[in-house]
Amino acid sequence: MRMNTRERLAQRFKQLQGDYHSLNESNWYGWCTNVMHLLKLAFGDASAHLTEFEKIYSVNVGSFSEEVLGWLNSIFLAAKADYDGGYAVRIEASVAGEIFADFVLLAKEALAQKQKDVAAVLACAALEDTLKRIGTANGLDVSEKDMSEVISALKGAGLIKGGAKLLERMPRIRKHAMHAEWENITPEEVASVIGFVEQLILSHFPPS
Repeated sequence: MRMNTRERLAQRFKQLQGDYHSLNESNWYGWCTNVMHLLKLAFGDASAHLTEFEKIYSVNVGSFSEEVLGWLNSIFLAAKADYDGGYAVRIEASVAGEIFADFVLLAKEALAQKQKDVAAVLACAALEDTLKRIGTANGLDVSEKDMSEVISALKGAGLIKGGAKLLERMPRIRKHAMHAEWENITPEEVASVIGFVEQLILSHFPPS
């Protein structure tokens, strides 16, 4: 079974944790480089873990020291604990993006196979969840709001710009899809929903 991004990074944390016990003067540079790359992927360029790790590494890069290596490992273990505890905001966004992208891909395939109704349900579900996650990630209380309210909140916060006419049609399309009112939805409208969700994913949940 194919691992998702979160699972792959969790596995990498475990690998590097195990590698630490065999570090010596000749291979600790490689371990540090791998750790810094992993911290960047999991937490982003400006994370406290990466910043502190790089600071200690850069000052001591010219010499091997068990004490320094212990400091670096303590930062690595703190980062691993935060990651395992679900505090990696950057990768959570990436994982969300993967999930939504899968829904969009299925919707596009269904539409290509003339299964408009199936495509409409998938696309609208991805749209609603994506909009709410964008709001939640930016401090808005939108989890219990309907789509019209969510869209208004996002627009008011400047989180969605452009596509005003398309946005106005989204709640109606979603209502028809969720109530099986298939005669009121056209393939073109489904395609517009799919395209809109794709743009949201790229803008707010970019690949890591």
